Amino acid sequence: MKVLITGVSGQLGNDAAKVLTARGVDFLGVSSKEMDITDRDAVLGMFSEYRPDAVLHCAAYTQVDRAEDEPERCMSVNADGTRYIAEACREIGAKLLYISTDYVFPGTGDKPWETDDPTGPLNVYGRSKLAGEEAVRELVKKHFIVRTSWVIGEHGNNFVKTMLRLAETRRELRVVDDQIGSPTFTADLAPVLCNMIATDKYGVYHATNEGFCSWAELAEAVFRFAGRNVTVHPVSTEEYGAKAIRPKNSRLSKRSLDAGGFARLPEWEASLARLLEKGY
Repeated sequence: MKVLITGVSGQLGNDAAKVLTARGVDFLGVSSKEMDITDRDAVLGMFSEYRPDAVLHCAAYTQVDRAEDEPERCMSVNADGTRYIAEACREIGAKLLYISTDYVFPGTGDKPWETDDPTGPLNVYGRSKLAGEEAVRELVKKHFIVRTSWVIGEHGNNFVKTMLRLAETRRELRVVDDQIGSPTFTADLAPVLCNMIATDKYGVYHATNEGFCSWAELAEAVFRFAGRNVTVHPVSTEEYGAKAIRPKNSRLSKRSLDAGGFARLPEWEASLARLLEKGY
């Protein structure tokens, strides 16, 4: 099986490449430098040349607040770019695994979202990722849509790195405590995606690490495991005042993984501890 990874320079794409390398799978990883997914001709040309059997589509615009100021750019990458990837997959009969997000949901209530629950994104980023989902469903029969949340990896920028950086100069931090979800460690998610794409168990899945927390609780765990003396002051979403509206309930049900016969990811605290033990 030949696999094409988009967004290979990002957190998840980088770890997916490591998994496929370890497994001896033939793959090609591309960043925006090698293939601009917003350029339809560039996408079709790359697919025509490499002709992958399967695609791990990890490339995305992920700057949630900035997307409110540049919605066209966000939609160009996440919606149009994904449509071009889907068209190219359809042309050569390739499987497509698309990474989506909990932000496609409205964030109400406190029950974990099931894969077939009604969507209703609150911000530009969420709408762009939902548009990507719709393009994948429309164009590619052999597709996987995997929604995840709060992505953290060894490679690239993320919440944990931001907390550790701020801890270098500050002893007190305000962190939101009324958005509840699950961190997702790319080293845990990548093997599941690579297992999934080798099957024909197509459909929509939710995949995050086990357990739920708030951003404030995650920050406290980061400082505890890293041995940093930082006081976290929990604040509401409204008090924090980010530009983009974010869902307060980002809990995702993992029943879809169980039904597909795929292993759940480990508990988030254990994975965070392992990450920080590496001198992250």
